[in-house]
Amino acid sequence: MNKNVILKKILFYLVMAGPFALQSCGLLGGRGGDDRGELIGVQGREGWTMTVPYGMVAVPGGTFHMGQADEDIAATQINFNKQITIGGFYMDDTEITNNEYRQFMDEILEDSLSVLGEDFVMQELYPDTTMWIKDFTHHFGDPVAAYYYWHPAFDNYPVVGVDWEAAKYFSKWRTRHLNDSRISRGLWTMPDFRLPTEAEWEYAAKGGRKNAKYPWGNPYIRNSKGCMLANFKPGRGNYHDDGFDYTSPVGSYFSNDFGLYDMSGNVSEWCEDAFNPASVPLVWDLNPTFFDDNEPKKVIRGGSWKDIAYYLETGTRTFEYKDSARAYIGFRCAMTYLGRSAGTEF
Repeated sequence: MNKNVILKKILFYLVMAGPFALQSCGLLGGRGGDDRGELIGVQGREGWTMTVPYGMVAVPGGTFHMGQADEDIAATQINFNKQITIGGFYMDDTEITNNEYRQFMDEILEDSLSVLGEDFVMQELYPDTTMWIKDFTHHFGDPVAAYYYWHPAFDNYPVVGVDWEAAKYFSKWRTRHLNDSRISRGLWTMPDFRLPTEAEWEYAAKGGRKNAKYPWGNPYIRNSKGCMLANFKPGRGNYHDDGFDYTSPVGSYFSNDFGLYDMSGNVSEWCEDAFNPASVPLVWDLNPTFFDDNEPKKVIRGGSWKDIAYYLETGTRTFEYKDSARAYIGFRCAMTYLGRSAGTEF
C-alpha cells in the first residue's frame, strides 16, 4: 500500500476515534500507558554496551599530529604535519593471518559459490600465490608459492596476495559472520568491520606517542641489546638480520603502547583511502578519509619484510593499485566504537 495512503488512514483514525478511545488503548498515555503524558521515548529498549571483538584491541580517541616524524628524505612533500582528531575505534592487534583468511574462504566456497560463481571466488578472493614468483625478477619463489598459504607451518603468518577489493569483501563477510551470530542470540548488531582509514592507521601506529618515528618511538630500529624491532630489510640484501627471510609469524616483535603488533614491517597494509599526494590539506581535521571511486591507487602503510626502514616510519605514505595482489601487502580490520568520544572508557 502507498505510504501516503497509510498515513492518511492513521490520521483519520486519530481524528475520528476521539481522545477517549485513544486513552483506552493507552496511545495518549491513559490507563494503558505509564508515561503520565510525558515524552519519555520508546520503553523496553535494553542498554547498549560494546564488546571488544575477538582479536581486536581498543584504540581510544584523541588528537595527534599526522604527518612526517622525521626528514622527508625522498623529498615527496606529500605528508606535511596536520593536527587531526580521531574518534575511538577497535583494531585487529595483528594482521589477518593465513588461517583466519582460510576461514573466510572455506565459508565462501561452501555457502556462496553458487551465487558468486567459482571464477569470482577463485580469481577475485583467493590469495594469489603466484606473486611470490612474479613480484621479483629472477627469484626462486616456487617453494614459497607452493607452501605459504596452504601449509599449516604458515597458518600464523600474515595473508598476502590479497588485493584491496578482496580485503573489503573479507570485511563485509566478517561483519555478517559476527552479526548473524549476535542476532541468533537476541543481541544488537555490532558496527561493520572495515579497513582502517589512513589517519586511523597512523594514529594507531604511533601508539599515543607524540611524533613517534616508529611505533616503538624514536629513533632506532634496534633495541639496547641489538635486536631488530621489526621485520624489514635492514641492509642491502641482508633480509635475514631480523631473523626471517620473508614474513614472520604475526606478533613476533613487541607491540606498541596500544597493544598493536607489526604496525611497522612484516607486511604493508591496505587502508580505506584513495591515494592523492595532496589529500592531507584537502581532508577535514576530524576523522579524515579521502574517498575517490575513480582513483585506482589506494593507500598502503607500514612497510614490509622487503622494505628499507624509511617505509617503516609512521609518517611515510605510499600506495598500490587496488587490483594488485602483492607478496608484501596484507591488511587488518577496524571497527568504529559507538559511545563516548572524549575520555573513552573501553
